[in-house]
Amino acid sequence: MGPYQLLTSIDQEPGAAPANRCIARTVGGDRTVLLSMPAAGVDPNRFMAEADAARYLLGSWTLPTVELAPPGGAPWHARPYVPVLPLPMALALHGGPLPERTVRALGVALAETLSVIHGQSLVHAGLSPAAVLLSFDGPRLDCFGAVRAAAPDGAARRDLPGIDGTTLAPEQAAGGRPRPLGDVYALGATLAYAATGHTVPERDELPPWARSLVSRCLSRDPVGRPQLADVVAELTRGAGAAHQPVGFGATDHASTLLRPGWLPPRLVAALAHQASSILDADVPTPTPTY
Repeated sequence: MGPYQLLTSIDQEPGAAPANRCIARTVGGDRTVLLSMPAAGVDPNRFMAEADAARYLLGSWTLPTVELAPPGGAPWHARPYVPVLPLPMALALHGGPLPERTVRALGVALAETLSVIHGQSLVHAGLSPAAVLLSFDGPRLDCFGAVRAAAPDGAARRDLPGIDGTTLAPEQAAGGRPRPLGDVYALGATLAYAATGHTVPERDELPPWARSLVSRCLSRDPVGRPQLADVVAELTRGAGAAHQPVGFGATDHASTLLRPGWLPPRLVAALAHQASSILDADVPTPTPTY
């Protein structure tokens, strides 16, 4: 694909995410990237428009685009490679829902990332369990603009390729323009998934510490959803002082929680295995031409 040779997919099965995502390396072996291509049925022009917009994403836990396919060819975009596990794969490897410490840290990092994105006057419109990639130092939020790429505003967004309808806010599913409180709904569904294995669990399935917060995030009425600052405050209650940035940066609570041990050992081992396998992967060396 372009200058890259695809090494392996990061998703468990095709269609599990809004894009086909692979780890890829240049033929000469000098660059390794996370490469995304539109899932079957996704409009390639809208896909590339969102990939282009993702070049400007800020925040510690985003995946900004660093390279785009040239016009006229097959659509793809690339981000720098870090070892990652999609959240559904992480639950499968762990054998069930993740520990409270992991879910709290994940929720804070995602909420603070969404706050930065909203501060850029953007809406992520793509958060779902498949969009969350876990790495050693914290999560990476992928799939920026997946909802917009899947269907234009005004068109019902039900049963779309790669889109998890259970994480779509009702107003987005009906075709409404994605707005910040729709990201809050998706955040609640993603936290519910991490804590229970289901995006819309029964209230009693949720651990007691998450019931009120997740239920409010999943309010059908956007007015009933919490602000992201309130999400962070609830998830960090009793977690200690936040990191105070230098200058005018936002307060960073996630760094306080994303310390060694935030991921279960089995997931750390899986990430280490992936990194080692990619490092050892054979890539053909280009034949010199004279």
